[in-house]
Amino acid sequence: MKASWKLQDAKAQFSKVVEDALKIGPQYVTKRGENAVVILSVQEYEELISDKPSFKDFLLSCPKMEADFEIERQKDYPRSIEL
Repeated sequence: MKASWKLQDAKAQFSKVVEDALKIGPQYVTKRGENAVVILSVQEYEELISDKPSFKDFLLSCPKMEADFEIERQKDYPRSIEL
């Protein structure tokens, strides 16, 4: 269950919001009933921005197929229907 705080409550109890972010996990703060921000620990933030390869680099690092690789397709015939 995600913890959600109204902006006014989060301001009044900011120390509690920070403590909960450290102990429990991300704390969501709402403004006018809509999610506005998330308060999370430095450790969780660092995991989010860690040095991961881009999607393109990830795909390019995948093992390559051999040049003579061929896919064999099963020869299915269309089903017969009555019109």
